[in-house]
Amino acid sequence: MQIHPWRIPWLTRLVYSSPFELVIAFVILVNATSLAILTMPELDSTVRAACEQIDLVCFVIYSVELFLRILSYGKRPWEFFKQGWNIFDFIVIAASPFFAGQSVVLRLLRLLRLFRIFRFLPEVRVLTTSIVRSLPPLMSLAVLIFVALFMYGMVGFYLFGEKDPTNWGSITEAMTSLFILLTLENFPNYLESGVAISPWALPYFLSYVFVVVFTVLNVLIGVVLNAMDEAREENRERAKRMGQLSEIVDDVEVMTEDGQITADEMKRLREKVARMERILDEK
Repeated sequence: MQIHPWRIPWLTRLVYSSPFELVIAFVILVNATSLAILTMPELDSTVRAACEQIDLVCFVIYSVELFLRILSYGKRPWEFFKQGWNIFDFIVIAASPFFAGQSVVLRLLRLLRLFRIFRFLPEVRVLTTSIVRSLPPLMSLAVLIFVALFMYGMVGFYLFGEKDPTNWGSITEAMTSLFILLTLENFPNYLESGVAISPWALPYFLSYVFVVVFTVLNVLIGVVLNAMDEAREENRERAKRMGQLSEIVDDVEVMTEDGQITADEMKRLREKVARMERILDEK
């Protein structure tokens, strides 16, 4: 990884090394196991005390890890807070002492600590990026689905509301039934009871399934998958650029390690600097 000059090199390599991150991931898994054991009924008091001690030790390890990661930023510790996962880690760890007397909030913070394991999974980061990118088109699709549910809910109220008030007696109940039908849950039951009430039930339910369930929801899935492909491609491009930059930095270090630069090396150095600028401009 590229280390900025204002960071502490040895500490940065330590906290972002594979063994260190594997240890933290193992601690998170141990913490998750202890929290799961604490939910068991009629748990022995000795086991409960041991699990609570494990949770406390894990919290101390998290705190030390967080402190070391902030410390690795050297003279510019505020740079730590420019990454989303770092902010999440800081809030979850730093907020725990302030809620020591509130058991519910403290338990929720304990659970949130377990989400930190996503930081070690590159695909999860890609998925998170894709979800964020797909939010604007998903909002438009959500409005479209709401309008479709409202229109079909009104029609369902007029067709079945009088004889089946439980499922179609009002617009809210009709839209609730249609929302359940988005997963095709109990579709045969809704169809059978609808056909017994009105001959329009068959085209009503079939059109709803094909137009809303199949078409609109598949478009929604397509939006997410497309955003995921774009995020994956961007992640590959970023990794490629970082690899190129690392190669250039290594070459520069080799040329300057003897403390003297020849005219030929100066020319090559300028070419590499220009190449580095082009790579950075591509971001």
